Amino acid sequence: MDPTSPEVQAELARRHKSAATTVIGLLVASILLSVVSFLARPYLIEKPNPPLDIAMRIAVLAIGLGAVAWRRTKFSPMRLQDIVGLAGVSGLLQALEKTTIQIACFAAAITLIGFISTFVTGNDGYTYWSSAVAVILLIWCFPLKSTWNSAVQRFTQPPPEPESPQMN
Repeated sequence: MDPTSPEVQAELARRHKSAATTVIGLLVASILLSVVSFLARPYLIEKPNPPLDIAMRIAVLAIGLGAVAWRRTKFSPMRLQDIVGLAGVSGLLQALEKTTIQIACFAAAITLIGFISTFVTGNDGYTYWSSAVAVILLIWCFPLKSTWNSAVQRFTQPPPEPESPQMN
């Protein structure tokens, strides 16, 4: 299928809008949870919990690094080329959308871990720094339409013909 066809461009626009809307929604949710934590500060009673502190930091680190590894694995050129070979342009766009939303969900999990830790320990700093990590992850995974269009162009190009030897 031609990557410049109206059908492909319509599907690209639809899937990109879906992924971008999800990422923006989770970005706003992360910021709102920080605001809620800030507003709840007068009602929080600080109860230090060192094991929870360590567990939360390890969980945020593991999920953050896991999101980076997940994206690199899912967006590897060989994998995307195989997807185009098996499912076509539609499969490629579905993979781009699905992976972007999965990374955004990793970021949302990081924010929720911090928010829950805030209410368990009474330390609002957990929400702030976990939301900061989540916001960085969400900005990093934000889908650019031009990048998706480039991926469609790149992976739908037919392989170059091998040169045949010239006889003299």
